[in-house]
Amino acid sequence: MTAELVRGQNHPLPDTRLEIRVSAGHPVVAGATLGDERGTVPGVEWIAHPGSPSLPGVEVSQQAAADHRLAVDLEAVPAAVHRVSVLLALPVGVGGPTRFGALPAPFVAVTGLDGTEIAGYTITGLDSESAVVALELYRRQGAWKVRAMGQGYEGGLAAMLGDQGLERPADLAASILEAVARGLARSVSAPPPRVPETERVRHTAPTTATDPAPGSDPARVPDPAPGPVPAPTAPTVPVTPPPAPTAGTGGPISYAHPRRRTPDPAPEPQPAPPVPVAGDASGWSMEERLYNQVWGMFEDLARSTAAYRSACDFAESRLDQELDRALSDPRSRIGGAGDAAREAARAKHDELTARAQEALDRDLAQLAAESEVVEPALPAAFARWDNPVWQAYRVPMEVPMAVRLGDLHLPERTDLRIPMLVRLPLERGLWVDSGRGHSEAAGLLDEAELRRLAMDTAVAHAARLLAVYPSGGIAVHVVDPAGSGAAALAPLVEAGVLADPPASGAAGVSAVLARLTERVDLVQMALRAGAPDALPPGMDTAEQLLIVHDFPHGFDDRAVTQLRYLADEGPAVGVHLMMVADREDASAYGPVLDPLWRSLLRITPVADDHLADPWVGHAWTYEPPGFPPGSAVLRQVLAQVAEARRQWGR
Repeated sequence: MTAELVRGQNHPLPDTRLEIRVSAGHPVVAGATLGDERGTVPGVEWIAHPGSPSLPGVEVSQQAAADHRLAVDLEAVPAAVHRVSVLLALPVGVGGPTRFGALPAPFVAVTGLDGTEIAGYTITGLDSESAVVALELYRRQGAWKVRAMGQGYEGGLAAMLGDQGLERPADLAASILEAVARGLARSVSAPPPRVPETERVRHTAPTTATDPAPGSDPARVPDPAPGPVPAPTAPTVPVTPPPAPTAGTGGPISYAHPRRRTPDPAPEPQPAPPVPVAGDASGWSMEERLYNQVWGMFEDLARSTAAYRSACDFAESRLDQELDRALSDPRSRIGGAGDAAREAARAKHDELTARAQEALDRDLAQLAAESEVVEPALPAAFARWDNPVWQAYRVPMEVPMAVRLGDLHLPERTDLRIPMLVRLPLERGLWVDSGRGHSEAAGLLDEAELRRLAMDTAVAHAARLLAVYPSGGIAVHVVDPAGSGAAALAPLVEAGVLADPPASGAAGVSAVLARLTERVDLVQMALRAGAPDALPPGMDTAEQLLIVHDFPHGFDDRAVTQLRYLADEGPAVGVHLMMVADREDASAYGPVLDPLWRSLLRITPVADDHLADPWVGHAWTYEPPGFPPGSAVLRQVLAQVAEARRQWGR
């Protein structure tokens, strides 16, 4: 059965030797790019276009055409290739349309070598765009899938190539369009309007043929047997002439397309999904491969959910249109005809949503199986606190790629959690919001409990950072003006892993901020002078983390200015900020602090759906990290960090 895809939806590919068929109704340029796991194209040699139509495993047309056939052999693409993107663009400077909105919606299909259609996608919603990424074939867990993209670009081919990471995309786009212009005279025009079959029979049937009996079908010409695949050449659209009638037979003439197949009575069973394997992603080390695999799971869940929601929205829109159409006809408002039309509309709606749910369930089941394999294999920096890896924890010798700040999930399946990994060193500070905000979970707690949970969350993040950095690699400072966070800070204080005792009072706040501000100034001056080693003797070169609790209590105007300075300039020179605060408490400062809040990554001590992904913008629910009830893992880890510091004299 052919899968009719909507934007963002994916579908497994049963074979690796495929054909991509494009029908645009007007000459367009077709090409393909080979990208790595993140979709980045390393260089111009990884682009198949009319001026250079052949790449390992991919071959495209040498001219603009209304119809294209792109040959793809996924087994022949280089091992570093994880994504094959199919691109369409309008020729420029030839007097034709300059935007896809002026043309019928292009249709793209993925077929087998025998012409059996695997998946189809009608690219709707284009307007002023003159270039579009139509499909993406991508590799996940050793298996290939197709994803409907439909990503248009108003800036044309240059903008599309630039978005894929290519240098000088404007020059490359100009060279491609120049090659297209040279061959445009050979482009295939749109087919003429179809003539009704009755008129074709009347005007073309030979006099020796007898008309078929009323109600009978013409004899169907059997499909030609599939033969060997010819050597790769410039893909063209083969035209098979209709079979000539046998002289003297007097039989009816069939005008059925000889390559068109009727659906098989029973679809072939889909291949079983691949068995997930931890670390099945690109990377030089297992840590990097696991990091990339988690991001791949994050993206797959985002896009699969987007496809499901888009399909449900389409089903609702179609139902509304069909019901409006049925009600607009006075004759169908009452009686059996109207009821039948409404029932048919609802049945079609239920069918579409059921198909969307089936596809989503399939993708979620595969992601859940992958998560069950990946989660136990994560290193300490990526793992939850209940992971057994912490029982064998040892202080690392180098900084990891990233650190886990919690979990993310979507409402379609709340038990499928994706680790929220943030690269190290931190590029921006953290803000643990102790206010209620718009969270339903926060609304059920009183103010004191919410503030306690916020400080506990900050301590958990600080402990993880201390645990994943090498001994002496990060120094933690605490500002607690009123001393209200003493209970939560007890594990850090008792283990002796803080750089200094928590600063309290206005004087303590000023001293810590002045010391860290001076550090930022000195490092910046050394870097600008090109002498990063020319720092004062005895200056601690480790990363610095400042935890600020109960802001703005104990802060004067000068301290607030220094805090903003640290938030803006600190991360670039290794000084990081973690605020534990309620924005409403600082409302007296008005818009002065708006840049401060915007510069920090907001996380919450309770579940809250305030984070968005970079692909489709879903609202993801963030779950803060938590320790298993009754577990002593926090104190055990901090004890090892303190012991390592004593051994190394740091």
